[in-house]
Amino acid sequence: MSSSFGENIRLMIFGQSHGEMVGAVLDGLPPGEPVDLAALQTFVDRRAPGRGDGRSARQEADRVQIVSGLYQGRTCGAPLCLWIANTDARPSDYAPLLSVPRPSHADYTAALRYGGYADPRGGGHLSGRLTAPFTAAGAICSQILARRGIAVSGHIAALGGVVDPSPETHSLAKEELALLTKRSLPVFHDDVALRMQQAVVEAAAAGDSLGGVLEVFALGVPPGLGGPMFGGVENRLAAAAFAIPGLCGVEFGCGFAAAAMRGSEYNDRYFQAVDHSVRTYTNHHGGVLGGITSGMPLVMRAVVKPTPSIALPQCTLDLTTGRETELRIQGRHDACIALRALPCLEAAVAFVLLDLMLDGEYRQPQTTGRRKGEDEKNGENG
Repeated sequence: MSSSFGENIRLMIFGQSHGEMVGAVLDGLPPGEPVDLAALQTFVDRRAPGRGDGRSARQEADRVQIVSGLYQGRTCGAPLCLWIANTDARPSDYAPLLSVPRPSHADYTAALRYGGYADPRGGGHLSGRLTAPFTAAGAICSQILARRGIAVSGHIAALGGVVDPSPETHSLAKEELALLTKRSLPVFHDDVALRMQQAVVEAAAAGDSLGGVLEVFALGVPPGLGGPMFGGVENRLAAAAFAIPGLCGVEFGCGFAAAAMRGSEYNDRYFQAVDHSVRTYTNHHGGVLGGITSGMPLVMRAVVKPTPSIALPQCTLDLTTGRETELRIQGRHDACIALRALPCLEAAVAFVLLDLMLDGEYRQPQTTGRRKGEDEKNGENG
């Protein structure tokens, strides 16, 4: 299984949904970085199950344990290994699914890919349970980014057809983002939160599920990160985001809405700010041009599909008999994955941005037009 990712920092995710634990290894973190364990736990708690509001009833404390990579509260250069115990597994819920795959779930494709040896309990290694250590790893990266002036946070932009209008991103403030993490439902508008919650309640009561759209912002991202072609910022962000089960689409800036715009409407006009940095009056490009950050806020959206595991009876195929059959899924499942997926996407963005910050080819852009070597040479010659 391809369960590792990253260029300068390597992230490996391990474990299965109903195994003893799930965990992650981060190798290549900058040494000497303090890790706030309380803040780390708070970040991870945002995606935890068992909190009502249409989330899975699985009761997991999701306490993060760090077993290596820290010394006196700081990263020490060794690989950082963290794990989270699985304390409320119920593998018996999945016994009926061994030969009867859930529609739009990875049961069937995992069985094909791994010759029938994949752990089928709760999706095994393909489960959303694996986003717990992924989120923890990203939370650590987010702390490191914050000390470099970069803030990453987001909101549920849409859920079950209810939309949370986004602010103008070119003037978005870090204080606005910080407030989102303190809300029970991370949205900008209180009335929207109530309507979203009602939509989830109604879907769950009907034995059904909902999809949603997540939007994540990164403020303070320096210009010049990334590169063209295959190593672009969007490439790496999309690759990390699709590690989150249930994601089925991503876009940046205006995204697909740009198809209905003219160039005169879409183009972002440049100006020089008071601090002499180059900015744009609008941010339709979402902070990335040619795979390289522009210095404007990074804006990324992701579509989360409705949860495949629903209580309503569904028609599927019995792989043993080759006949269609009715499936009634037991167990504990989210009525809307998007409710818990937002911190996972924030974690993915934080990991990739820190990875990009450590790229060897990145240099802070020079405002004088001189190359760094020329400035050093002139200085040496006095």
